[in-house]
Amino acid sequence: MAVGVLSLSRVQAQSVQSPPIFENVTLGPRFSPDPLTIRGISGGEIAAQKIAGRGETATGPCVGFTDDKPDHTVVLTSFFNFLSIQVQSPEDTTLVIKGPGGSWCNDEYEGKNPGIAGQWQPGTYGVWVGSYDKSKFHPYIIKITEVNLLNPGPFRR
Repeated sequence: MAVGVLSLSRVQAQSVQSPPIFENVTLGPRFSPDPLTIRGISGGEIAAQKIAGRGETATGPCVGFTDDKPDHTVVLTSFFNFLSIQVQSPEDTTLVIKGPGGSWCNDEYEGKNPGIAGQWQPGTYGVWVGSYDKSKFHPYIIKITEVNLLNPGPFRR
């Protein structure tokens, strides 16, 4: 009987390594893997429009609640003719991105998932993922890709 208890204790002491959350990334053209995925938890106490500095952008409304500091920092080493940053979550989330040239918001790029795609200047971008309800927190994955599914063009690799 004592051996069974010892064996159980050893199993419980082992931990499973999960992927890190709230990662920061630096990307150049033709990065790999593509798509690149990073994880986090949405939400916070600060209104997204306060983070963005306005209530509406060309990419969508600045809605929901976020943390005061970015969830992720994305550094682009060069100009990207096309780059897509999309949030995937089982819950309805929102997105604010601030960087060279201003701030952009979105809440429903693909279904209930937010995203922003287009041309991007080199520089540092803060990325906030929000929740509609203050202090509600939801897991998410951000998918970053250079592949333009609407206009794929020539094979790039």
